[in-house]
Amino acid sequence: MPKIIDGKTISAQIKEELKEKVAAMKKGGTSVCLAVIQVGNDPASSVYVNNKKKACAYVGIDSLSYELPENTAQEELLQLIGELNDRKDVNGILVQLPLPGHIDEDAVIRSIDPKKDVDGFHPQSVGALCIGQKGFVSCTPAGIIQLLKRSGIEIAGKECVIIGRSNIVGKPMALLLLKENGTVTVCHSKTKDLKEITRRADILVVAIGKPKMITREYVKAGAVVIDVGIHRNENNKLCGDVDYDDVAPVCSAITPVPGGVGPMTIAMLMNNCVESITLNS
Repeated sequence: MPKIIDGKTISAQIKEELKEKVAAMKKGGTSVCLAVIQVGNDPASSVYVNNKKKACAYVGIDSLSYELPENTAQEELLQLIGELNDRKDVNGILVQLPLPGHIDEDAVIRSIDPKKDVDGFHPQSVGALCIGQKGFVSCTPAGIIQLLKRSGIEIAGKECVIIGRSNIVGKPMALLLLKENGTVTVCHSKTKDLKEITRRADILVVAIGKPKMITREYVKAGAVVIDVGIHRNENNKLCGDVDYDDVAPVCSAITPVPGGVGPMTIAMLMNNCVESITLNS
């Protein structure tokens, strides 16, 4: 049986550590505040925003919530971000994605002060990661590194294969694994002989966005498999990009869906909020 990499337990550990840090900071007269902006009332976004607020409350981070109507003009949103950029009592700004179609997501991401970009999506944050400078790191890839490290999985010298090249997961994941001295290959929809490449992986990170696409034919015996996907199957049950029941028997460690990568994303968002104090001091 493979080791089940328990994201719920590891994220709880991280939140406990952050709770202690925040309490100590408050004693020293420093508080942390996250501003969360949601445009429209997409049900999935509302769930994510609510979970972020709960995590803030647990860790001891103050949170400001801005729930704007679906038809909010881009200029109005940019104006609000500008005001939050200028507020000294706000350490992090998060705009919940996706945004309604009439708003340019790239323009919104670029408008956030990089010193408050706790999502790690700003081009300046991504550039800093590229050249090994200090900056915010996208929360899901940062969470995956913590999952591996806290599960005692060595990255240095390992063949690491990522399926997916998104700006939010695939690309920063590759940079973080390189930083940990992994040997990294990034695969995508145009990759030829995908199974041949993925079967070389000691660590396989799957962020392809297709339910249960990865079966045991893609996985080397004894590999570590990290499933970033989250979908609902025909029975309305959550599943990932990996066919868990098929793959689990052949790998050495695997993340479940739910309860694997998902909880880590919010834990690392809280970590970025706390880091905003030291990054900007």
